[in-house]
Amino acid sequence: MRKLILTAFMLVGLAFSSQAQDISKNALGLRLGDNDGFGGELSYQRGLSDNNRLEFDLGWRNSNHIDAFKLVGLYQWVWNIEDGFNWYAGVGAGVGSWSIDEKYYGADDSGSYILAAGDIGIEYNFDFPLQLSLDFRPELYFGGDYADYRDGFGPDIALGIRYRF
Repeated sequence: MRKLILTAFMLVGLAFSSQAQDISKNALGLRLGDNDGFGGELSYQRGLSDNNRLEFDLGWRNSNHIDAFKLVGLYQWVWNIEDGFNWYAGVGAGVGSWSIDEKYYGADDSGSYILAAGDIGIEYNFDFPLQLSLDFRPELYFGGDYADYRDGFGPDIALGIRYRF
C-alpha cells in the first residue's frame, strides 16, 4: 500500500514538473470585456515561477452620467496545453467605487464595494512578444448599493491583448 501511495505522488509530481511553461516575467496590455469590467481594463501580469503569476486589472468608466473604477488582483496557476497554448485558473479580490449623476437616475448616488473573484481562461503566446487570452471571471460583490444593484454577482468575459517582456 505504501508503494502505491508513493508511486501516485511521484506520478503527480512528474506530471506537474514536466509541463514547462512560457510565462513571461512581465506582460502589459488591455483586457477588453463586457460591462462588469467597465468595458476595458489595463492589465499587468507578473510571473512568480514557472507556473504561477499575479495579475492586476484596473477597469474604469467615465461617462456623462456614471463614473466608476475597479481594481482586481488575482493569483493564477498556469498549465501548458501544447506549444504556446496555456490554460490558467486563479482566485483574487478587489475594490471599486462608483458614482451616478442625478440627471440620469433621478438622484445622486455613490459608494464603494469589495469583491472576490475567480478566473479561468486560455491563452496563446506567440513567438514574438504578444499574448492573446480569453477568460471568464465571476465576481461576488460585497457592501453598498452596487452589490445590491448587481444582485451580488457579476460574470465577466474578456479578451486580453498583452505585450510580454
